[in-house]
Amino acid sequence: MKKRVTTALIVMVVAGWLSGCRGEQQSAPAATPAPRPAGLRIAMIAKSETNPIFLSARKGAEAAAKELAQKHGVPIEIVWMTPADEDGQVQAQKIAQAVKEGVSAILISCSDAAKVTGAIDEAVARGVPVMTFDSDAAGSKRFAFYGVNDEKTGEMLMRELAAQMRKKGSVAILAGNQNAPNLRKRVDGVKKEAAKNPGIKIVDTFYHIEKAREAATEVVRAQKANPQIQGWAMIGGWPLFTPRLLTELDPAKVKIVAVDALPAELVYVDKGLAPVLLAQPTYMWGYVSVQRIIDKVHLKQDVPEIIPMDVVRVTKDNLGTWARQLKDWGFTVPDTYVKMP
Repeated sequence: MKKRVTTALIVMVVAGWLSGCRGEQQSAPAATPAPRPAGLRIAMIAKSETNPIFLSARKGAEAAAKELAQKHGVPIEIVWMTPADEDGQVQAQKIAQAVKEGVSAILISCSDAAKVTGAIDEAVARGVPVMTFDSDAAGSKRFAFYGVNDEKTGEMLMRELAAQMRKKGSVAILAGNQNAPNLRKRVDGVKKEAAKNPGIKIVDTFYHIEKAREAATEVVRAQKANPQIQGWAMIGGWPLFTPRLLTELDPAKVKIVAVDALPAELVYVDKGLAPVLLAQPTYMWGYVSVQRIIDKVHLKQDVPEIIPMDVVRVTKDNLGTWARQLKDWGFTVPDTYVKMP
């Protein structure tokens, strides 16, 4: 009996000692973590990471993020989440992934509005604002769109081509991804303007994978199948990122007018095969869009729903000026063009 009482006392003493230790640990002040500045993370989801126009938009976004971070004293990170190839379903998955990773906002150029609208709306419902650039999802809950008026750009493209062809002859439309809403509107604009010129006949509209080699292959194939084509209305300048057409097409017989004018495409203006390019300031897609996102997310300012972008008409007359602008934006541009008047 005595042994049992002694054992019980020992247990009680030990339990009390452990309890006291726990109490001391709980009452000790917790270490204060080092203060960390709040940061902003913007997911950027372009159509394709292999397309140079979107790489230039990324440069613009990163430049704006750096400048605005210094100005407002808050870290700003551009999280590049662009698919390797165009795929609206993959873009929708990237939107969901961005929300899950806790980004502050999403910036997207929509490959297929129908496939990403639901994901955009879900992101907004979860408190992540979404802005579109280049290619819109107008029926979604995105707060703003920045880009050209695509139908008017298509009309301008056809006016320029008709002028080069003296308003008569057979033309073809190079149209990229058939599901991209911005490109469909440009095609509509080309056809609308062509209808105003009785001497112009549209042979066909050619769709293709939006990569330089594939686009150039489609142009060469279509030209051989339709030798009557005298002009190409290219609603995107995809094939001009490769020099192939300079040897495959005769500038005395065929004229090209295309959208975009990045460094690799300037040789087509110089050689006369594409006497007019309608340049989208693609660097500004990223630069201006990030500015507007910071206005909304960080500064809590109102942002216009539609932010218009104007195209720049590039010809031999202003090739040097445009080349220097590209260089100022950080592009590598041949000195031949930079030194032009």
